[in-house]
Amino acid sequence: MIYDLIQARRSIRVYKDKPVNRELVEKVLAAAQWAPSGKNQQNWRFFVLTGTKRDAYLALSQKAWLQMKDLLEKRLKPSLYEFTERFFYTLGNAPVLIFAYCEPHPDENRQTSLGSVYMAVQNLLLAAQSEGLGTCPMGSPLRIESEVDAFLGVAGTGLKLVCGITLGWPDHEPPAATRQENRVTWIKD
Repeated sequence: MIYDLIQARRSIRVYKDKPVNRELVEKVLAAAQWAPSGKNQQNWRFFVLTGTKRDAYLALSQKAWLQMKDLLEKRLKPSLYEFTERFFYTLGNAPVLIFAYCEPHPDENRQTSLGSVYMAVQNLLLAAQSEGLGTCPMGSPLRIESEVDAFLGVAGTGLKLVCGITLGWPDHEPPAATRQENRVTWIKD
């Protein structure tokens, strides 16, 4: 049931040393592209890194870490800080990295365009979960956006980076994060 799938999804930061076949990655990406989008623009663009290109990206992930580490050191317990640092240096050994981009349309509101991509990303996360795969959406590539754009060959194209996603077979089971209360307000007439 969809509710069970939603509640079971976790951000995975440690992956098994096991490849994910291309057909399965394509299946998950196909599910992503069934998301709704503003004016049916379907303005998402996905870039998939595997193998040596994935390995080469680690240098940029480490650079993003250097920009975030001081802030995270103040916020995280020492053990979680060390775990997070290892993740940035290895990306949990995820065999697949996916970068979600928005192709803004001049007739579309920017927020709607970005929101459409996030809906596609959520489809991707849930489809991966249903296949037994783990994912971790990452905002850290935004800290080095111009370098990520250059690395992927999209600099100057007008595409806007939305997030990165690690994908692979999970090798840990993180607990569910506590859900915060008072996030819904009913307006009655």
